[in-house]
Amino acid sequence: MIVRSFAPIAAPDAKILILGSMPGVASLDAGQYYAHPRNAFWPIMGALFGAGPDLAYAERVERLKSRGVAVWDVLQACEREGSLDSNIRSEVPNDFAAFFAAHAELRTLALNGGKAAASFRKHAARLLPDGAALHALPSTSPAHAARSFEAKCDLWRAALCA
Repeated sequence: MIVRSFAPIAAPDAKILILGSMPGVASLDAGQYYAHPRNAFWPIMGALFGAGPDLAYAERVERLKSRGVAVWDVLQACEREGSLDSNIRSEVPNDFAAFFAAHAELRTLALNGGKAAASFRKHAARLLPDGAALHALPSTSPAHAARSFEAKCDLWRAALCA
């Protein structure tokens, strides 16, 4: 099955870009980034930027944008059954050259999980803006339970709030 990602959440003055691989089934069904109720993304964004799951989705999006945080996916489209990154095939990357040109203030890129990191390195690392820091971070997915929420949050904080 072919799946497609969403448009980016991004203000023109974004300084941080968080990249996932491809939205899972719950997110695609809801039309929202990180919609699975057990995904740690929004609780982490709440802890770091005040954009937690207690806010309506539109408010979370605006809060991130106002704090200079953009959210997108490495892949524009792929073949995948279910939600697992390990099932992703036939990757089509997003247009990072255009995104980076339109967001000249980007200084930090955070890769949400191993698949996002591998796909970014494969398709777009050569386009990374000069001086931008790249951080491969533990996945916020409920499938990645090797670290506690607190440990994940600490690593995300160190990368994004330094």
